[in-house]
Amino acid sequence: MLLSVALVVTLLALFFARDVNRAAHNAIGPRRSEDRTFAALANNLIAQENQFDLHLAYLLAHGQTLERPVFAARLAQLNEQLPAWSTEAEQLRRPRIAHDLNDVIAMSTELRVDAYQALLANVARSLSLPWPPLASSSTLLADPAGTLISTSQQWSTMRTLLEHEPGIVRLNALTANSATYEASVGLARLTSSSSLALTRAIGIATVAVTPSPLPAPAGTLLMAPVGFMHVGVTVRNASYVEQPVVLHVSLSPVVGAVQSQTFSITLGPLRSYAFVAKLFSVHPGEHATLSIELGGAPAAAGMTKSKTYQVRMSPAGGG
Repeated sequence: MLLSVALVVTLLALFFARDVNRAAHNAIGPRRSEDRTFAALANNLIAQENQFDLHLAYLLAHGQTLERPVFAARLAQLNEQLPAWSTEAEQLRRPRIAHDLNDVIAMSTELRVDAYQALLANVARSLSLPWPPLASSSTLLADPAGTLISTSQQWSTMRTLLEHEPGIVRLNALTANSATYEASVGLARLTSSSSLALTRAIGIATVAVTPSPLPAPAGTLLMAPVGFMHVGVTVRNASYVEQPVVLHVSLSPVVGAVQSQTFSITLGPLRSYAFVAKLFSVHPGEHATLSIELGGAPAAAGMTKSKTYQVRMSPAGGG
């Protein structure tokens, strides 16, 4: 009887050991697949970050040879890449990977996105380039370059952990060339570049008067005998910078009250804007001076900030 019981116990133990072995073997398969899939996606994200870092480092080191619009465009192109990293990092959070590496890379990526955004904003601000406002998380980073360097170093200590897990995968390193350059060299080359230097320049591009003036010498507006005159002025910002401008248009008759209108706007880089004044009251036979004055920055080359016209209204009946 005891022999039978012992035999049953032995068989149960063998069956249990076999089931445990099968369960362990079956568990390794999914983990191996998950680890390899995670590694492929993580390394793809890391490759994007390293490529970004390479381009930014080059731009910081050689950007002084570019013109302001070209440099600003390349800086903006880099900035546009960052939001996609957050989306890809969030997708790596599930399923859970050994040593919580999926959470580590997701949180690290979010921090690096904030750091890069802050670093790019610092570059734009140093050159007075137009730039979108930062998210609150990015504005809290006092040392974005230091954050990028430290997160790269922290990742280096963890990226080999999956080599001893099912799948035996290796995660790539994160570079920090641009942050190292900014921390050691700074932005002096960029801020001292003549091609990147801020030079404000505006001007009056065109003046349009309705009804159309009759043929007359330059500087004279010979008008038909009407009761109202319409004035439109196009102003141009000739620099790559946001520029506040103020336009003052006045009509001063020889006899009677002065009519004036003032406009203000902030022009975007290399943008133009057409100001349309309200109707000026005039009467047949009137003589007046139309003055247009633009303020806000020095005059652009080949342009002027003021124009003056002698307005001569034809008498009633064309006499």
